[in-house]
Amino acid sequence: MICGIDEAGRGPVIGPIVVAGVAIEDETPLLKLGLKDSKQLTPSRREFLAKKIRELVSDYEIIIVPAEDIDDMRRTMTMNELEVHIFRRIIEKLKPDICYVDAADVNDVRFGRNILKSLSFKPKIISKHKADSIYPIVSAASILAKTIRDKEVHKIAKELEAKLDIPLGSGYPADPTTKNFLSTWLDRYGNLPPHVRRSWKTARNLLEEKQNRKLDV
Repeated sequence: MICGIDEAGRGPVIGPIVVAGVAIEDETPLLKLGLKDSKQLTPSRREFLAKKIRELVSDYEIIIVPAEDIDDMRRTMTMNELEVHIFRRIIEKLKPDICYVDAADVNDVRFGRNILKSLSFKPKIISKHKADSIYPIVSAASILAKTIRDKEVHKIAKELEAKLDIPLGSGYPADPTTKNFLSTWLDRYGNLPPHVRRSWKTARNLLEEKQNRKLDV
């Protein structure tokens, strides 16, 4: 049994990180789908492929970590350690003989080694940067993770935009629309909205700016 694991949503200041793992005995059916890194596909193509992947694989596992839980976990671990922890949980569930993972660490070998030493059994771990562009099994995981996170962010946007009537944006820290949304929400309600990763620098800076404005008055 081989499996592939990838995440979606590591960087945004809003919403969860989603990690997906897929397992299959023979990846030939996946090869026929012409899978790519999920970021290279249109939303409609991702949705189509996600349905096909679920039908073809032997098993799959999804873990959604909300923003609040990310903040809690980051009190005691780095984001790399957090991903090692979640990847480990998926591998323990799928029990593959070989596992391909998209490395989060700048040192891809170290990322794989850290996963392996945390497991209760010892599969072969192949940890690579851009694994979602190299291995179809990881592309499949990438597509599942991305489609699920997109749905989660859509629900968050619907919830929050109803209370502010301006667009949420992509949720990424560098997005001016997202920055404007958070700043406007903070001015109107006095705090950051739900689903925001308060441990992120963007969120901390906005809170500090508001506090400084109060002190300057």
